[in-house]
Amino acid sequence: MLIHPNFDPVAIAIGPLAIRWYGLMYLLAFGLFFLLGRYRTRDNWRGISHNMIDDLLFFGVLGVILGGRLGYIVFYKPMYYLAHPLEVLAVWQGGMSFHGGFLGVLIAMWLSARKYKLAFLRLTDFIAPLVPAGLAAGRMGNFINGELWGRVVQNSADTPWGMVFHGAGPLPRHPSQLYQFALEGLLLFVFLWLYSRKPRPVGAVSGAFLIGYGVFRFVAEFFREPDDFLGLLTLNMSMGQWLSLPMVVAGVVMMVLASRRPDRMST
Repeated sequence: MLIHPNFDPVAIAIGPLAIRWYGLMYLLAFGLFFLLGRYRTRDNWRGISHNMIDDLLFFGVLGVILGGRLGYIVFYKPMYYLAHPLEVLAVWQGGMSFHGGFLGVLIAMWLSARKYKLAFLRLTDFIAPLVPAGLAAGRMGNFINGELWGRVVQNSADTPWGMVFHGAGPLPRHPSQLYQFALEGLLLFVFLWLYSRKPRPVGAVSGAFLIGYGVFRFVAEFFREPDDFLGLLTLNMSMGQWLSLPMVVAGVVMMVLASRRPDRMST
């Protein structure tokens, strides 16, 4: 059995200024997007220039933050925020949704595609392999904060890495943040990066991302403690699982359609 280190959520404090680890993880995520995106523009056949990365990052940041916050409000606690509307802006208290941020980024990329007169799926094919690195940074931020912990370990002998989290009771739990770091972050990044090294039919890489993230998130949710204000929903599935299923279905459809258009190539 392990004990969570219970890190101080504040990484750097200078007088009244406090920089939190979670904020640093967001900065790391955006920095990785910028660097990896610049690297991918070296391949001229992708159709994305160095200068475009700056705009994609700017609009992507807006999509992540606004979409992530609104998604959390709508998907998870709509009645609470209807009763406490001023707390909508209290992002320092936590409350971000990947699925909301994902929708926000899609809108941001649609606007960018219109600006640069690019096919939307060609742009999302370029962006998709850059996303998991940011997800990995976000999950590491969750672990540092000791939040979004896993379910109670059923057999400590079989799961010696079970961890006791401050505020989650005395029983060891799955460090599900690290499971998601490994699955949605590292493993998905490696797969998409290798898959997109050569031209693929338009929409194939985007479809692969949807399938990969949806499946990995669905699996990880079996080890993650459901939100206490929601619990398990229909069929004993969590909100995260229900939101991931449409992603998998959409990804399969996109992969099938892409396979029927092999003449239209993208990343």
